[in-house]
Formats: sequence, C-alpha cells, structure tokens
Amino acid sequence: MSGEELMEAVARREEPALQELLVRFGPLLRYVIRPILPDEREREECLADVSLTIWNRAAQFQPERGSLNAWLTAVARNAALNRARRSEHPEDPLPENAADDADAPEEMLLRRERQEKLSSLLKKLPGTEREILLRKYYYCQPTAQIAAELGLTERAVEGRLRRVRNKLQKQWGGEDT
Repeated sequence: MSGEELMEAVARREEPALQELLVRFGPLLRYVIRPILPDEREREECLADVSLTIWNRAAQFQPERGSLNAWLTAVARNAALNRARRSEHPEDPLPENAADDADAPEEMLLRRERQEKLSSLLKKLPGTEREILLRKYYYCQPTAQIAAELGLTERAVEGRLRRVRNKLQKQWGGEDT
C-alpha cells in the first residue's frame, strides 16, 4: 500500500493504517524531531502528538500540493517547535481568548507574499546550498550533523551558510515585496 493510500485509510479512521504509517515513517519523524527536542521523554511525547495530529488531519493531506514526506515532516517539525516553545516558557501561557493580530487579513496577505518570495529565492539556489540552509534553519539540525551527513567540515558548512544568507539578504532587499 502506498503512502497516499495509507493516508486515505487513516482519513477513514482505520487504525491499522495509522500503525503502518507510523512504522513506515517513524524514523523520518524521529529524525525531524530529534534536533529540536533534546530530552528523550519530550521526543516520545511529541511523537504521540504527531500521531494524534496525523489521525485528526489525515483528510487535509492533499498529494497534489506536495509529497507525503513533506507533509509529515512539516507536521513533525511544527509539533516539535511548539513543544519546545511551551517548555521554554511554561509560566507564560497565553489565555485562550487572546487576540491574535497575525490572523488579520492584511497580515495573512503580507505573510503569504513573504512566503512566496522566500520560496522563489530558495528555488533559485543550487541544490547543496538550499539543502544546507533548510537543514539548519527549517529542520534545526546542528552544524556538526549537517557536516557529517553531507561529508563536509563544520567550517565549510558555516562558510556556505554565511554566503547563502548574504546572497539571500541582497536578493531580498533588491526585489520589491
């Protein structure tokens, strides 16, 4: 059964399909969560959160918008970042009814335009540069891990990151938003 078929079965609330999905994609989910959450217990709880999110949102997965790997990676990353933020500031919970200006229509439009611009700039980067940048800032991987997995030195990774950031900064400032 393909990943998309598994997601369809999960959307129909078939528990064995969820179990199969977690067995098949569990290593990917753990790989994404690990650099963000250093505590093993936190990682396991986060994986449980991810499982619940997959169960509840399986019907929202749209294969035409992106791969299953990308969707699962985003779910895992967001769950890990949310958990990390909560554990950093447990004494400052936001009230349930707090107003959120980020959901204002103007903010949503500006955020979408910035995302499209950033996506366009990232697509123009050579593959290795894009991969290093995404690993560092999207997946929150440590420089040592990136270097080891790509067969580079840490200094080489840091140098490439600096050059890519400078290049993106110039391109971002040079184009109108």
